[in-house]
Amino acid sequence: PRGGFLPPVELPRRMWGGNRLTFHEPIQVGDEVRRDSEILSITEKNGRSGQLALVTVKHRYHASGGLALEEEHDIVYRSAAKNGNKTPPGEPPAELAQWSNVVDPDPVFLFRYSALTFNGHRIHYDTPYVTEVEGYPGLIVHGPLTATLLLELVRRERPEELIKTVVVRARRPLFAGTRFRVEGLPTETGAHTWAVDSGGCVAMTANVTFA
Repeated sequence: PRGGFLPPVELPRRMWGGNRLTFHEPIQVGDEVRRDSEILSITEKNGRSGQLALVTVKHRYHASGGLALEEEHDIVYRSAAKNGNKTPPGEPPAELAQWSNVVDPDPVFLFRYSALTFNGHRIHYDTPYVTEVEGYPGLIVHGPLTATLLLELVRRERPEELIKTVVVRARRPLFAGTRFRVEGLPTETGAHTWAVDSGGCVAMTANVTFA
């Protein structure tokens, strides 16, 4: 929500832009976890779709073993939609995938993730709102959900590895009712993964390094 901890940005639309994670220590079941948060930066600019504000927040999670996880989280605020919401131009993957999995997101899947993460943003469950007010063609798949699916692909293909860092960048929205693919391949230090929409364009990337 605006105000309180997050700055009272006047732009009406809010999107998840990406994050950067560094894992230090495991969090054990039963641990009491403390999160300390601070706003690192607020940047305003004009983009192709109008006025933008990028807010970067840093979270530090402390558990029984000390600092367990650091996260930098980007939130993008945008001006009101005008004549619909045009999806930005996309590009196909630059590399050939060695791993792949098809995801078929329906409204129930999105609603469950909203409930699991206490996410009340209406773009994920309220079809009249997201189409008539925000100007999108349908319910939007949560950015963190797509990122989770990319990391699950890495876990499935490299179950013996421990993840040290993750860098995620959202590029294009994905929508309920439209299949997409999560793909990837190993690198010298970890894995490079991406989500591909139904048109063959990259919607999100996640670069992983192993401990």
